[in-house]
Amino acid sequence: MTGHTAKVLWTARDGDDFLRGRYSRTHTLSFDGGTTVEGSPAAINVPAPWSDAAAVDPEEMFVAALSACHMLWFLDFARRAGVNVTRYEDDAVGTMADIGDGRRAVTRVALRPLIASDADAATLAALHEKAHHACFIANSVRTEIVVEPYPGA
Repeated sequence: MTGHTAKVLWTARDGDDFLRGRYSRTHTLSFDGGTTVEGSPAAINVPAPWSDAAAVDPEEMFVAALSACHMLWFLDFARRAGVNVTRYEDDAVGTMADIGDGRRAVTRVALRPLIASDADAATLAALHEKAHHACFIANSVRTEIVVEPYPGA
């Protein structure tokens, strides 16, 4: 069993009126490797000035985690198969939807990788399939995850 840590820190700011809901939701996210990033709710959920569109929101982190996990497995399987990959770019998109009882969820994530390699389309598709089944994050969620053609490709 392994542990993975993240520290989330929020503090009230001067001028906030917490009990009236007039407070900044921006926060910091720190990871065990030493990286710290600014976090915020998505502006569509909490409008400015109580959010910061320049900061990363939880939904973006979720989509990025799925994309990065898939990419890392894809690259590993490509290397093992002798496929030379020189670039991997993914413009992943998560879709929010109502799931009943007033709840919303990221119900679908489309991974849209553009890969520069010496492999044919069938080989790349097989590598994506293997990566999808190996990805720890994908195996941890109920969200539909699909690999689609790269937009504009």
